[in-house]
Amino acid sequence: MNVLRNWAAAIAVACMLALPGWAGEIPRAKPEAVGMSSERLAKVKSKVQKMVDDGKIAGAVTMVARRGKIVHFEAHGLRDLDEKKPVARDTIMRFYSMSKPITTVAAMMLYDEGKLKLDEPVETYVPEMKGLKVYHATEPVKPNRKVTVRDLMRHTSGLTYGIFGNSPVDQIYKKERIIGSRDLQSMVEKLGRIPLMHQPGTRWHYSVSTDVLGCLVEKVSGRKLDVFLRERIFKPLDMRDTAFSVPKTKVDRLSSCYSPGSGGLKVQDRFNASRYLTPPSFLSGGGGLVSTARDYMRFCQMLIHKGDLFGSRVLKAETVGMMTKNQLPQDVHWGGKNGFGLGFSVQTQDGGSSAHVGEYGWGGAASTHFWISPKDDLAVVALSQLMPFSAQLQNAVKPLVYEAIVDKPTEPVSGWHNGRWAQSPQARDIDKDNLETFRLYVQ
Repeated sequence: MNVLRNWAAAIAVACMLALPGWAGEIPRAKPEAVGMSSERLAKVKSKVQKMVDDGKIAGAVTMVARRGKIVHFEAHGLRDLDEKKPVARDTIMRFYSMSKPITTVAAMMLYDEGKLKLDEPVETYVPEMKGLKVYHATEPVKPNRKVTVRDLMRHTSGLTYGIFGNSPVDQIYKKERIIGSRDLQSMVEKLGRIPLMHQPGTRWHYSVSTDVLGCLVEKVSGRKLDVFLRERIFKPLDMRDTAFSVPKTKVDRLSSCYSPGSGGLKVQDRFNASRYLTPPSFLSGGGGLVSTARDYMRFCQMLIHKGDLFGSRVLKAETVGMMTKNQLPQDVHWGGKNGFGLGFSVQTQDGGSSAHVGEYGWGGAASTHFWISPKDDLAVVALSQLMPFSAQLQNAVKPLVYEAIVDKPTEPVSGWHNGRWAQSPQARDIDKDNLETFRLYVQ
């Protein structure tokens, strides 16, 4: 009788999750259920807490999922030191450049729909970028080829940021206040008059490329970037706290942001006086989003499940496969000898416990990080709020997570696996985590 009840519940869960607009929560499991060690994974909590105790960061949120199930989700330290407010699992943080993968996914949705081509010149969709030339000491020269949409996604466009260097082109960016542009339209109008830093396709150079891509999304879709992201990505994936600003009802969940100082951490952006409390006119697809660990893990699970989360398909499976493979031209590299896909860094060399081949991910200026290892069926989100960017949290957490993997993935038990409900022949009872999720939503 118990088995029949569990099977009935399993069918109910599957039907419920299949309903449009009902995404459900990512189920949880003990680490051992997905081939990880509880004892080893527990070291993440103590390691991050030591960073808090040593004053390296004010607080953090760490989240680990394997085989589609959350096995670690911890909040550490304080989100505001002055008011002694603790970090919670749902604390909202500034994601900065972790916005880039989301904006790239938005563009690739248009690619899936046949509305843009990756190797088409950017000027086809953003005419303000027509006639770009390349900087030369005497006078700008004609580029060997035009900047393409693919160049924007992999940072080989020849554009720059204007804030990380002091080259002649960077100086022009500063003078024209590219980063401080009123909106995306005014930004591309100014960029159309500035020479490129390098010949397109010849160098990987971090830049405003993804902000241009956001403008391209607006022009091709006919919708403002915030509207497109909300309707096409955030709602389908139930990323309920991801946006370009924090509404008044959620201000008390926003973390303050800090910078290191001689006497300890100094407030860089206070939670209740942050610029993120006001909707911006400049919708930066390259660095403007706030989010939570929960929301971004849902985005990661969509990617690791090849474009689908609980039946909500965002991208074609083959599109995700293309995005997460190295797309850089021959002899062009990122991070030493590693590669870059469409919106993500891609690990092409084995780094042992620090990185596995095929791993992809990115970080944000406030020291936020995520990485996905397809061969391990693993996704990790590690968030702090410290500027300028520091890799200390990722460097502390990553080896511990990889060392916690103690066996290869086994046949999936009942639950969501690769975007589908699965029941292994050996599983006699419904997965308790999914059953609990069902109970929560029907109470």
